[in-house]
Amino acid sequence: MGVHRITSPAAKAYMTRERILGDGMTLLGAVAEKSGLSPQVLEAAGDLAAQLVPHAPGYGGKALQIVASQFWRQAKVKEKAAEMLSFEELEQKVEALRRMVS
Repeated sequence: MGVHRITSPAAKAYMTRERILGDGMTLLGAVAEKSGLSPQVLEAAGDLAAQLVPHAPGYGGKALQIVASQFWRQAKVKEKAAEMLSFEELEQKVEALRRMVS
Protein backbone atom coordinates (compact mmCIF):
# COMPACT_ATOMS: atom_id res chain seq x y z
CA MET A 1 0.00 0.00 0.00
CA GLY A 2 1.21 3.46 -0.84
CA VAL A 3 1.00 6.67 1.07
CA HIS A 4 -1.86 8.93 0.08
CA ARG A 5 -0.80 12.57 -0.04
CA ILE A 6 -3.11 15.47 -0.55
CA THR A 7 -1.28 17.93 -2.74
CA SER A 8 -3.69 19.85 -4.93
CA PRO A 9 -5.41 22.98 -3.62
CA ALA A 10 -8.82 21.46 -4.40
CA ALA A 11 -8.00 18.32 -2.41
CA LYS A 12 -6.75 20.40 0.51
CA ALA A 13 -9.93 22.48 0.50
CA TYR A 14 -12.08 19.33 0.41
CA MET A 15 -10.10 17.79 3.28
CA THR A 16 -10.43 20.98 5.33
CA ARG A 17 -14.17 21.18 4.68
CA GLU A 18 -14.72 17.57 5.66
CA ARG A 19 -12.66 17.95 8.85
CA ILE A 20 -14.51 21.09 9.94
CA LEU A 21 -17.92 19.60 9.12
CA GLY A 22 -17.05 16.44 11.04
CA ASP A 23 -15.76 18.34 14.07
CA GLY A 24 -18.75 20.68 14.04
CA MET A 25 -21.36 17.95 13.68
CA THR A 26 -19.71 15.84 16.38
CA LEU A 27 -19.72 18.83 18.72
CA LEU A 28 -23.37 19.57 17.95
CA GLY A 29 -24.19 15.97 18.85
CA ALA A 30 -22.34 16.33 22.15
CA VAL A 31 -24.22 19.56 22.91
CA ALA A 32 -27.55 17.88 22.12
CA GLU A 33 -26.80 15.12 24.65
CA LYS A 34 -26.09 17.54 27.50
CA SER A 35 -28.81 18.88 29.74
CA GLY A 36 -29.02 22.11 31.68
CA LEU A 37 -27.15 24.21 29.14
CA SER A 38 -27.57 27.97 29.20
CA PRO A 39 -29.56 29.72 26.48
CA GLN A 40 -26.32 31.34 25.28
CA VAL A 41 -24.73 27.93 24.63
CA LEU A 42 -27.86 26.68 22.87
CA GLU A 43 -27.99 29.81 20.72
CA ALA A 44 -24.30 29.44 19.84
CA ALA A 45 -24.93 25.81 18.86
CA GLY A 46 -27.79 26.91 16.61
CA ASP A 47 -25.59 29.59 15.09
CA LEU A 48 -22.84 27.07 14.37
CA ALA A 49 -25.27 24.61 12.81
CA ALA A 50 -26.61 27.35 10.53
CA GLN A 51 -23.10 28.47 9.59
CA LEU A 52 -22.18 24.92 8.59
CA VAL A 53 -25.16 24.64 6.21
CA PRO A 54 -23.52 26.30 3.17
CA HIS A 55 -20.59 23.89 3.42
CA ALA A 56 -22.66 20.73 3.92
CA PRO A 57 -23.72 18.86 0.80
CA GLY A 58 -27.15 17.34 0.20
CA TYR A 59 -29.25 16.06 3.02
CA GLY A 60 -26.56 16.91 5.57
CA GLY A 61 -27.13 20.60 4.93
CA LYS A 62 -30.89 20.21 5.15
CA ALA A 63 -30.55 18.35 8.45
CA LEU A 64 -28.23 21.03 9.85
CA GLN A 65 -30.86 23.70 9.18
CA ILE A 66 -33.35 21.68 11.21
CA VAL A 67 -30.78 21.23 13.99
CA ALA A 68 -30.15 24.99 14.03
CA SER A 69 -33.90 25.65 14.32
CA GLN A 70 -34.21 23.24 17.23
CA PHE A 71 -31.28 24.74 19.15
CA TRP A 72 -32.67 28.25 18.63
CA ARG A 73 -36.10 27.13 19.77
CA GLN A 74 -34.59 25.65 22.95
CA ALA A 75 -32.70 28.91 23.53
CA LYS A 76 -35.96 30.82 23.00
CA VAL A 77 -34.52 33.07 20.28
CA LYS A 78 -35.84 33.75 16.80
CA GLU A 79 -34.38 31.99 13.79
CA LYS A 80 -31.55 33.87 12.11
CA ALA A 81 -30.19 34.12 8.62
CA ALA A 82 -26.93 32.21 8.40
CA GLU A 83 -23.84 33.97 7.18
CA MET A 84 -21.23 32.42 4.94
CA LEU A 85 -17.98 32.01 6.88
CA SER A 86 -14.54 30.95 5.75
CA PHE A 87 -13.07 27.66 6.93
CA GLU A 88 -10.81 29.51 9.38
CA GLU A 89 -13.75 31.38 10.89
CA LEU A 90 -15.73 28.15 11.18
CA GLU A 91 -12.82 26.49 12.99
CA GLN A 92 -12.78 29.38 15.45
CA LYS A 93 -16.55 29.05 16.01
CA VAL A 94 -16.23 25.31 16.64
CA GLU A 95 -13.45 25.88 19.17
CA ALA A 96 -15.37 28.68 20.88
CA LEU A 97 -18.43 26.46 21.29
CA ARG A 98 -16.25 23.59 22.52
CA ARG A 99 -14.85 25.88 25.24
CA MET A 100 -18.37 27.00 26.18
CA VAL A 101 -19.56 23.42 26.58
CA SER A 102 -16.52 22.09 28.44
